[in-house]
Amino acid sequence: MSTTSLLDAARARLGGAPREALGELTEPRRVLGFARAARIVRRGSAWHLGVLLLTDDAVLATGDVVRARQEARRGYTAESQRQRAALAAAARRGGFDEGETVHIGWRMLDPAAVDRSEVSGPLALVDGVPSVRWSAAGGYMPLAAYLGERVALLLAPPPGA
Repeated sequence: MSTTSLLDAARARLGGAPREALGELTEPRRVLGFARAARIVRRGSAWHLGVLLLTDDAVLATGDVVRARQEARRGYTAESQRQRAALAAAARRGGFDEGETVHIGWRMLDPAAVDRSEVSGPLALVDGVPSVRWSAAGGYMPLAAYLGERVALLLAPPPGA
């Protein structure tokens, strides 16, 4: 089965399953020489399937995930915490609801390239089988099994999840 047909089958199963927002970080131009705060603007929505984001017509590799929240003064011990808080505030400024999950830094993948034995992000053809690398240090697993597992989890999440 081709990569595209596996993704289409997953889309058909997902139907009305919940989606998460896709966003893009933008730096507004200066006004009268003053810099304005960055914001994350909405670029659509997708089903979050682990390392993949599946839209109606594309497949994306995940990037960073933030929850939009109002900017507040906080003391941070790590610069990474400060940067994540700035991204969360940029999402809120961009119009996302408080607490809404937003994916940023995602990138487009080419499922047709996988069928031509080319690697596209975490997708690859391994021994003639469309496969996905679910972590940077992990090996490849068949895409059909991966999508089956992830779609089932999205449709019927475990209690308390």
